[in-house]
Amino acid sequence: MVERNVEPGGNIIDIKHVSKWFGDKQVLDDVSLSIKKGEFVTILGPSGCGKTTLLRILAGFEMATDGEVLLEGSDITQTPPHQRPMNTVFQRYALFPHLNVYDNIAFGLKLKKTKAGVIEEKVKRALKMVGLTDYEHRDVNSLSGGQQQRVAIARAIVNQPQVLLLDEPLAALDLKMRKDMQMELKEMHKTLGITFIYVTHDQEEALTLSDTIVVMSEGVIQQIGTPTDIYNEPENCFVADFIGESNILNGTMIDDRLVHFMNTEFKCVDEGFGKNTPVDVVIRPEDIYIMPPTESGMLHGKVVSCIFKGVHYEMTVLTNDGYELMIQDYNAFEPESEVSLIIKPSDIHVMKKERVCNTFEATVVDDTHIDMLDTTFECLPHGLPAGTSVKAEVDFNKIDLTDDKEDGALEGDVRLILYKGNHYHLTIVTDDDDYIYVDTNDVWDDGDMVGINILPEDIRIKS
Repeated sequence: MVERNVEPGGNIIDIKHVSKWFGDKQVLDDVSLSIKKGEFVTILGPSGCGKTTLLRILAGFEMATDGEVLLEGSDITQTPPHQRPMNTVFQRYALFPHLNVYDNIAFGLKLKKTKAGVIEEKVKRALKMVGLTDYEHRDVNSLSGGQQQRVAIARAIVNQPQVLLLDEPLAALDLKMRKDMQMELKEMHKTLGITFIYVTHDQEEALTLSDTIVVMSEGVIQQIGTPTDIYNEPENCFVADFIGESNILNGTMIDDRLVHFMNTEFKCVDEGFGKNTPVDVVIRPEDIYIMPPTESGMLHGKVVSCIFKGVHYEMTVLTNDGYELMIQDYNAFEPESEVSLIIKPSDIHVMKKERVCNTFEATVVDDTHIDMLDTTFECLPHGLPAGTSVKAEVDFNKIDLTDDKEDGALEGDVRLILYKGNHYHLTIVTDDDDYIYVDTNDVWDDGDMVGINILPEDIRIKS
């Protein structure tokens, strides 16, 4: 669980230990989050990470299975949506096609039996705020996607909510219109001064709009921070990989400010990891200096590909030790060019490893078998009595995957693929929602169903 320290009294929303189950599937796992008044907070993550469910719980459209939601210190966990001072803007706008622009925006005010003169004043102010003055009598079906989105935002803000919830509101727009609307949303937030809580899977959108980003994966908050912190100081491999482009590599922290990776020792600025500690190393593509071959280079290799990206060139370099690195530079080095690379200490970011091997809860069946992952596996003789609870460790590179799930002792699907310079690190989720981590040189796609086998000699029993 990730939490953020916020000054007392400065929060408009406190989400405390919220979990959500749909049947036997958990979509939110002990989520805690505090949001300040007036903040623009983006909840960011891939499809299925739980971000929209969290937003719906905030809006009151879903009830949390466990935990509570506080608004300015008052518990609103069971409060129905219409009694919460929040409005939601949806991805598909949800405009009323039989009403014109004015009546769409005025709908909520009319439900509250607001006086006609007040309605007119508020609607015109909302139209001006979203840049649609003189559009009040237009048919909403005649508007462009961007204009319809503005109407949806105007309808949400006309009620003067304390919190505006936005569920991927720009996803249906084309790229240019999405960029324009991002800037307009940022200006609206500044003008309105209310709290925006925004859900998206678009990393660039999150970095552009937000005061604070909440990164989620598999129903768990991975990191909370400013866009700069999230990009420059990711807390784990998922965040580093999901936010922008990254080179992520296995390393060993030799000592303070000295790390070993890619068969080379590098000076860095990180401390406090201990001596000879396994770590993950992140280097952003723009932070690697590429040049013609020189003896002063830290690494040497050959350019595999070079693609022009408009502002810079994106190159893949294969080092002499067999590691692939992505590099972004204003100068192009053509494929097959021999190059040297330099990485400065301040451009190396070291992270604690979340795990160094697979560790499973297991029960001894007999001297050569254990039950783990709801399956019986053969293991080497261990001399422990039947029924003993043990830990079973398996190295990442000792898990064998097959493309025919029937050939495995158990089966699962590939959920996350992380390239680590010279191999892939996969997250496999079994049918029983157990997680297995695999290092492999084979290429798999996200969502592939695989069979999983583990040899007896590759299982270490820890009593």
